[in-house]
Amino acid sequence: GNHKATHSENSQGNKSQHAEEAIFYMNCRAAYLTVLKSSLENIKSKEQLSLVLQQAGRNPSQKTIDKYWTSQTTSLNFDDFCAILKKEKPATKTELLEAFGKIDTDKAGYILHDELYKILTTRGDKMSWEEVSTITKQADFNCSGKLDYNKFCELYLATSEQCCKAARHRLQIDPRLRQQQLGNQPENSSEGVTLPVAKPSPRISRKTDHKLAKGDSRAPSRPSSAQSSKASTSTTVTVGASSSRNTKLIIEPDTMKEWQSAQSRGCFYLEEDGEIISHKYRLHLPQRSAVCVTIKPLNIPQAEGKSCPWLSVDTALFILKENETQENLQLVSFTELQNKEMFGWRGELGSGLYWLLPFTTGCRLRKGKTQITGEAKLVWRDEDGELALTKEFRAALLDIFETIDLDGNGLLSLEEYNFFELRTSGEKCDQEAWAVCKENFEMKKNELTRQGFMDLNLMEANDRDGDPWDLWVTLLSLGYNRALEMTEACPFVIDICAERCKPRIKAISLEAGGSQLSRAVCRAVLNKGEAKVLDGSENIFIYTYRSGSRITSVIENKSENKVIIHVNNEQSKNCLNNRGLTVFAVEVAPKSMMVSQHVMALNEQEEWIYSCVHSLV
Repeated sequence: GNHKATHSENSQGNKSQHAEEAIFYMNCRAAYLTVLKSSLENIKSKEQLSLVLQQAGRNPSQKTIDKYWTSQTTSLNFDDFCAILKKEKPATKTELLEAFGKIDTDKAGYILHDELYKILTTRGDKMSWEEVSTITKQADFNCSGKLDYNKFCELYLATSEQCCKAARHRLQIDPRLRQQQLGNQPENSSEGVTLPVAKPSPRISRKTDHKLAKGDSRAPSRPSSAQSSKASTSTTVTVGASSSRNTKLIIEPDTMKEWQSAQSRGCFYLEEDGEIISHKYRLHLPQRSAVCVTIKPLNIPQAEGKSCPWLSVDTALFILKENETQENLQLVSFTELQNKEMFGWRGELGSGLYWLLPFTTGCRLRKGKTQITGEAKLVWRDEDGELALTKEFRAALLDIFETIDLDGNGLLSLEEYNFFELRTSGEKCDQEAWAVCKENFEMKKNELTRQGFMDLNLMEANDRDGDPWDLWVTLLSLGYNRALEMTEACPFVIDICAERCKPRIKAISLEAGGSQLSRAVCRAVLNKGEAKVLDGSENIFIYTYRSGSRITSVIENKSENKVIIHVNNEQSKNCLNNRGLTVFAVEVAPKSMMVSQHVMALNEQEEWIYSCVHSLV
């Protein structure tokens, strides 16, 4: 009875979560289709982005717009828009009142118009005198030269909600838009609408990448019992216990001990919206050579009783050849061989420049639901009242140092430190600031030592008189939780050995894989996987490929029309996928390909069965 009750509660919880996701994506689609004709149409300007965000009840500042629309951005698609809305929450009344409260230091409940003009025309996104006058002339919240900001906040929030309601209403009454919303499930279905938790597609979609970037994976699914599928195909793969980690990658020390090598560390970081970013690398080979490339999670020695949750995260490396332009990279190969937690590739590469793009499926590196009770202490005061770092925080900082020390030499160069700065603060340290660091913190050969790194963090704590706020911002951005466990990041190490020349590897950026990586993953599966045509539909193919401990399926739509594919994993056993759902649907644009899902064993010590049915809705 207790078991049934627990199962029922879990089931209700899942339905509630799916319902929330359904409402969220319905609101996203409603706002999007208020400005654009289709969810497959892209946002093409800053102005369009601002307008569509306003339709979703947001009031983006110019700084917010610039964050998502950089100098390199040519367009943003619907997935990008959904990802932005997850990050940019609508302002609450409490937040608005707090902002006004900083101006109203007397807590009188109003702000003089003269003060309002001064602030709004000189600070932040500066408004014109006429724009401010439009606000002060509104009788609902202005009286005797004063603005009643309580009333203003109430009207602002009510107007924002009305805007969202109007978008939803338009979606419901317009048959054309309802069809685009894929709302063709039975009206009386008690199952509701289930949506995939898809990784956001790249923020920057170059014109040459549009065929791939068009895939819209936000379509609602039908209930699994639906009988309206026009065509379907099923795939079953059974994998024995632990067989997915058997030794396949054989590196003979005798034959490779004379080879020249290069190494670099890096890290996968999980964003708030579930997107995964990592370092990207450029590899230079002076001449043609036999090469061995490997990637694996970085094993940082831990204190007794402390685990390394990231060691179970799957890793891969895609090797792309650089041609005339960086936008036209060609897939050479990827690390498909596995030996325990290491993935590798052996082959011959010609001379020239290559890009190495790290990849993880997101099956294991994902947002956790574990509630952390309590918060680790970061600083304390000694008998003399001097601030010091706690033992636990020092241990975490040493682990962070190991992760950001990309060349593993025990020192941080300015370049390595700047990757750390970009991740934690979004800014870079210039040569002048580095020289100041050199005067105040221990360095060797113009590189920061471990002790110098510790002292730098202690100085940050002292700057805020012991307030750990900034320290927590740093820790959380690096994948740590409040218990000082690294649960939302996975440090890794790349090794390259070449027989005839000295390979050189250099970290170039820290960002999402983007369309180049998406294209490479799809192309690898198409090249290596088993292809099945969707029964009854000659233009839709499902490719399935097993590489070591993971299985990936890709949908290729060769037709002239967009298609909706229903994906059902209910017959799979001991599996988890990157979407976090058993049943979902994806919309695939004409003449394009997209990843349906990545799947891994839930428990590698037991047999697992991947059994998936793809159906055309």
